[in-house]
Amino acid sequence: MSSKLRVAVLFGGRSPEHDVSIVTGLQALGAVDASRYEAFPVYLSTRGDWYVGEALRNRASYLPDRAALDGLTPVTLDVSARGEGRLTPLGGGGLFSKPKPIPFDVALPAFHGHIGEDGQIQGLFETSAVPYTGMRTLASALLMDKILTKRVLRGADIPILPDGFVDRPAQGLVPDRAAVEAAVQKSGLPACVKPAHLGSSIGVAKVDGVEELMEVLPSLFRLDDRAVVEPFVPNLVEYNVAVARIGGTVRTSAIERPKRSADLLDFKQKYMSGGGKSGEKGGGKTPGQISQGMLSLTRDLNPDLPDGMAEKIRAWAARAFDIVGGTGAPRIDFLSDAATGEVWLNEVNPCPGSFGFFLWEALEEEPLLFTELLTHLIEEAVAVARARPLPDDPVPADARLFRRP
Repeated sequence: MSSKLRVAVLFGGRSPEHDVSIVTGLQALGAVDASRYEAFPVYLSTRGDWYVGEALRNRASYLPDRAALDGLTPVTLDVSARGEGRLTPLGGGGLFSKPKPIPFDVALPAFHGHIGEDGQIQGLFETSAVPYTGMRTLASALLMDKILTKRVLRGADIPILPDGFVDRPAQGLVPDRAAVEAAVQKSGLPACVKPAHLGSSIGVAKVDGVEELMEVLPSLFRLDDRAVVEPFVPNLVEYNVAVARIGGTVRTSAIERPKRSADLLDFKQKYMSGGGKSGEKGGGKTPGQISQGMLSLTRDLNPDLPDGMAEKIRAWAARAFDIVGGTGAPRIDFLSDAATGEVWLNEVNPCPGSFGFFLWEALEEEPLLFTELLTHLIEEAVAVARARPLPDDPVPADARLFRRP
């Protein structure tokens, strides 16, 4: 019997970011240290069905069609809280036999967006007492809500842009004009509007007036039930940095500065590139139009920054990480006005695309390779689970109302 820990790498899911989650999951599956761990893929379809099977290791298999799905094994997670991961095959087996459960020791979620990155899957693993990598349930849920993130971090001496929000109406997609005007009053114009709960740049737009915002919101409300409206930053430059607690010390990665010719960095730019320092430039962005994506991204790693800016970005990122009881390796994104040098924390990504591995590999001192990063995440998952054990019967003796068998 193998002494290696079995690691279930989970990806896909019922999210607008389903496809890029597959990319991240397959990257992680190939980078897990095979000398220490036995990793296998668990694919969640856009309908929420769970599958295992060797074909899922191949990128050419996606998205599986009906014939391909017939060659996979549908499974479900056993949540009976045994402290051991267990996937139960659905169907199959003969009259006197049942399909054998598939055990695993650690879950490595590679989801992006809601129903995966937002605490829902994390809660499943908490319920079943299975070690899992990344941010805990509460931190995941909080940080996937851009408005709550601002509320929590604004009082921590971290610069945050003002914001308003507009909720999807109870019926239809046409927003309430009074709510739109109230949001604009808080944000000012021009404004940036984006979904409150998605983890990437899907649905982001720049608007110059109330009428334009009214036109944009119905499309956004097909993706999310709340829109964030905040000031559009002129002379926009973005800076991103990842954070992790390694060896008991909070460490920050290299800083990246995405290059782009558009007003807003969009979804496919982020995820269809390999994380290098050069590449094709994307196309333009029309104000008031929902981002649909371009095919490449270029970024500068370890860019030259104004005096003191790198130290501030790192300090603010580490502070945000500590405030939410950080685990995993989230990426924290900042916005800056290049003309004034002002910087604001924009959002926190509990599970960044590709786990942000290229940010750690680009560290000028003590770089951390992708395989090493994943090993850290797996070891941390096991350590956190060990530190939070529950007895088989967690009810204190003096709180028991019924006899025990």
